[in-house]
Amino acid sequence: MARDRVPVLKRCRSLNLDPIYLGIDKKSKKQNLKANRKMSEYGLQMREKQKAKFIYGVLEKQFRGYYAQAEKIAKKEGIPGENLLMLLEMRLDNVMFRLGYGRTRKEARQIVRHKHVTVNGKAVDIPSYQVKVGDVIEVKEKYKSIQRYKDVLAVTDGRLVPEWLSANHDALSGTVLAKPTRAQIDVPVEETFIVELYSK
Repeated sequence: MARDRVPVLKRCRSLNLDPIYLGIDKKSKKQNLKANRKMSEYGLQMREKQKAKFIYGVLEKQFRGYYAQAEKIAKKEGIPGENLLMLLEMRLDNVMFRLGYGRTRKEARQIVRHKHVTVNGKAVDIPSYQVKVGDVIEVKEKYKSIQRYKDVLAVTDGRLVPEWLSANHDALSGTVLAKPTRAQIDVPVEETFIVELYSK
């Protein structure tokens, strides 16, 4: 399976992205020497796409699939760019991260892959699984008492759970209350640039 092996802080520097959006409370001491260079319109569009892919841990083929789906949804409701971010937010690995059950999205993805998670009582080990409104996500009973989750919650305890989710940290569970709106998605991505890029 393809993987992005570029060091996280190096990639954050190149994308002018604060690592806090990845759940990483660490800053790079190096300066991005290209930061003040003027970028072309295409360069700006590409950077926003790369930023979105990097934040959510999605590779190109999958990302294109999400965009095609976002355009399809836009025929009935919403705007393609906002629909794209909504689809990315409703991935199971991202929901686990947002609920505070993973320090980073990478860790949340690993937890899902290791079959620690159920959706509506059924085990799901697919990180890209699209949750729906009303779904109940929970860590399996046999894993709830392990040290890993105590350590994770100690780090994520101060993280705000978005309004479209509700979390019960005592039960290591959460519920999807609604689809996220653009105002509820805190990622620093200009989705209009991504739409422009794919509309060419």
